[in-house]
Amino acid sequence: MARDPYNDYYYPINMQVMQVMQGRRMSIGSNTLSPSEKWQEQLYDMLLESIPSSVLLVDRSLRVISANRNFLEKGRRKARSTIGAPMNEVFPTPILEFTKIEAKVRRVFEQGELLRGEQITYRAPGIPARIYYYTVVPVKAAGRVECAMILMDDITEKVRLVEQAHLVQMRLANVVEYANDLLVSADAEGCIVTWNPAAERVTGFSSRDVQGRAMCNLCEHSDQEDMKSMIQQVARGKSVRPRELRLVASSGALIPVAWAFSYMRDESGKVSALVAVGRDLTERHAFEAQLAQNVKLAALGVMAGGIAHELRNPLSVSYSAAQFLNEGAPDPAFHAECVQKILAGIERASGIIENLLRFSRPSEAGNMKIIDLVPVVRETARILSNQGALQKVTVTENYPADSVLINGNWNQLQQVLMNLIFNAYAAMPEGGELKIAISHEGGRAVIVVRDTGCGIAAANRAKIFDPFFTTNAAGSGTGLGLSICHTIISQHEGLIDVDSEVGKGSIFTIDLPARVARAQ
Repeated sequence: MARDPYNDYYYPINMQVMQVMQGRRMSIGSNTLSPSEKWQEQLYDMLLESIPSSVLLVDRSLRVISANRNFLEKGRRKARSTIGAPMNEVFPTPILEFTKIEAKVRRVFEQGELLRGEQITYRAPGIPARIYYYTVVPVKAAGRVECAMILMDDITEKVRLVEQAHLVQMRLANVVEYANDLLVSADAEGCIVTWNPAAERVTGFSSRDVQGRAMCNLCEHSDQEDMKSMIQQVARGKSVRPRELRLVASSGALIPVAWAFSYMRDESGKVSALVAVGRDLTERHAFEAQLAQNVKLAALGVMAGGIAHELRNPLSVSYSAAQFLNEGAPDPAFHAECVQKILAGIERASGIIENLLRFSRPSEAGNMKIIDLVPVVRETARILSNQGALQKVTVTENYPADSVLINGNWNQLQQVLMNLIFNAYAAMPEGGELKIAISHEGGRAVIVVRDTGCGIAAANRAKIFDPFFTTNAAGSGTGLGLSICHTIISQHEGLIDVDSEVGKGSIFTIDLPARVARAQ
């Protein structure tokens, strides 16, 4: 039986490599293997094939003496055309010229030192290019380099992921660079790490000026505690609602900024960094102020028309009565009636002017003091209880057991409640139910007046607090009642709102800031 020259030549070389790796020598000329040697060869083959890298072994003449399956499959080569071939036939010429890998392998043989950290792009025929990170390992025996092992790791996907991550990073950098909003990152204690160009533009502080500074120290003094509280909550992994806080610019100007915070966690789940997005509200506030001014001018026009309309009637009657008196009314009874008409007209005009003054005149600070809201509401409901009984209205009151303290004016708040209760009675001419309640939570005091009357049409709901707006018949109301209520509640730093449905009733809600009782 003819012997295979392929095995005759390369088998002893492979055995020699295995022996070198195991620290033993074996005669190259021997073709007879003992069972122990066969087991060593099998073990070597198993180890070589299990390596996830592509592996080539070359001798001192730079001929391939071994190649694992990983290399052959990715290079689309056959073992017979690879084993025994010189390196310059295994690797494409462009790779050899670009990487100078032959010279580097020779240097490993000469110097006996490991070569690592080189990158190579390899493209086999018919398949996309692959990127490898290769290392050349000297394999020594008795202090001499017998062969060199070339280990090639396929890093194509890693390179692709790195490129994608770099692309995402560049995009994020562009977003931060060109964003109109302030983008600030900070550590868990709220000390600034990054400060984008929009923040520099708005505040006048460069990134170098603020790096390492506490964010709260950049806020206006009265807002620093709020900023510190937001940072502490976010650092504990809690979400916080956006809040408007003012930054102090390098010029000393106050910049209103709406801040929204989020957090980042490390691998252990601990909050490691904070991210703040701030929107400069300067232009928005200027626009809102201009809009409010336009609304005021429009309201002034409506008010002027309302004043003219309301004053014209009593003045016309008074003028006519005065003319009759001037002409000398012969009948004493008619004379007395003219005088009465004049007095009534003056009184009505005076009442309109007084209501206008209440609507426009701000409350003086000296008239405000800490009062208990419960007695104010309870006494007002008691004063008007007879009116409710006459109209067959059932009144239900619900007050907390403790005091509800606010900073306010007793008489003005009583005026507001009287107006709301009278309106509720007017909405229930055939009887109904009126519920009055006070609640106290979250630093707010809330009064609710609920009726089961005729309700307010959706088209009128936005107008009921406007001066001189009324749905009553002419002469039965000035339309200033709810507008005065709105003014009084605004002066108390509160809000008044209505929810109503035609045929089911209305709910008026007054929201006021509560005060904490001080120990005597």
